[in-house]
Amino acid sequence: MNSYLVERYLPGLAEVDIRAGLMRAQAACAELSAAGTEIRYVGSIFLPLEESCFCRFDSDHPEAVVEVNQRAQLAFARVTAGVAIVPVHSVVTEGAQSSGSPW
Repeated sequence: MNSYLVERYLPGLAEVDIRAGLMRAQAACAELSAAGTEIRYVGSIFLPLEESCFCRFDSDHPEAVVEVNQRAQLAFARVTAGVAIVPVHSVVTEGAQSSGSPW
């Protein structure tokens, strides 16, 4: 499954409006999934001072991401394919040496 970032610029919308739209997007994902198109809403970051929101979806079809947002009546500037990088959880033992790398 591929990851997609949806960019939204939503001047004048409050957080409550954004949340309501994202709930509609979740419902649209469920509808498409039930019809056989795999798509999952992964999460969003809303930047109220920038009046923007960035949402992540996972799907094999970018058209499904567009369709979900259209069904949810959520405006968007673009849908971009990306690579999801998730944190690696590791246990650091006391006294372990750092590799010196900033990463």
